[in-house]
Amino acid sequence: MSRESLPIYTSPMSSRSENSSLCANDQASFEHENQHAHEDHHEHDRLPGHRMDDRFGVRHRSELRLPEFLKKQIGKGEAFNAVSKLMNTHGLNTVCAEARCPNISECFSKKTATFMIMGKDCTRSCGFCSVGTAKPAPLDENEPESVAKAAETLGLSHVVITSVNRDDLADGGALHMRKTIEAVKARLPHATIEVLTPDFLGNMKDVDTVASSPALNVFNHNIETISRLYTRVRPRARYQRSLDVLKHVADHYPHLKVKSGMMVGLGEEHEEILRLMDDLKAHHVGIFTMGQYLRPNLINVPVVHYLKEEAYQIYRDYGKSIGFEYVFAGPFVRSSYHAGEAFALANQSQN
Repeated sequence: MSRESLPIYTSPMSSRSENSSLCANDQASFEHENQHAHEDHHEHDRLPGHRMDDRFGVRHRSELRLPEFLKKQIGKGEAFNAVSKLMNTHGLNTVCAEARCPNISECFSKKTATFMIMGKDCTRSCGFCSVGTAKPAPLDENEPESVAKAAETLGLSHVVITSVNRDDLADGGALHMRKTIEAVKARLPHATIEVLTPDFLGNMKDVDTVASSPALNVFNHNIETISRLYTRVRPRARYQRSLDVLKHVADHYPHLKVKSGMMVGLGEEHEEILRLMDDLKAHHVGIFTMGQYLRPNLINVPVVHYLKEEAYQIYRDYGKSIGFEYVFAGPFVRSSYHAGEAFALANQSQN
């Protein structure tokens, strides 16, 4: 299948992972519904992205412009300003601001935010990410309590905590993350808590430090993209390592919701997305998120294509057919976007 063609409905190929937990009846139903797929939908559900020569060659600022359907109204009302001021007061960072999330106005206006702990500088340099890469500062021992105070002030019912990669630390920052989880729970005993973690270089002892916290409800680690694109998009990460982290948590902490997500638009093919979904399900992930990659800066990898909103339905349908508890897919979906809602819906699907 060419890069330009992504049929709205394409029958799953038998070459996908044999480890898929897709049950026979659901697979037969899915394939029957999609058996009349056509290869002539070349321009139906994709729009071309950026020139592929512009990351290390001539940089074309005009190519950061978005298609009309991906433009969001940016507003900064009182609630937005209140959240920004609160973060500044406590010396805190949000992934919303650091990663240039397109949903920042919406989330801040609803007095929600994803706390990014352990500093603003990351020890890795992923091609898609706008977070800075530098030698990080020492950990702030007061940060867990500062996050807890801010979450309490906001009155959050679902708190999401993430971090930069801290490969410079012996435990990757796992203990600091656990302290933050438990500080939040102490101030907000009725809140549910979700973490979006790095891979801790595959050290399962460090993963356990976070996942074993009795205050935790959701363990999220993003797979980000298909395995073929890792060397370009996540050069210091490993596809299988991320899968192993997710499976370890799912197998050893069955009370937790295990969650992962990916970006589309980096050059992946339709069949590769289905294979990634199969891999996540085979590694016992329950919640899957998918959203459009939006290039933060010219130094980041180009967008290969923009997926139109209606095309996400195939992945929602497929995710349901293979047994994910919840699939949240759409152009502006990010792993922590409406995270509380995703957690609640995943719980409902099991009841």
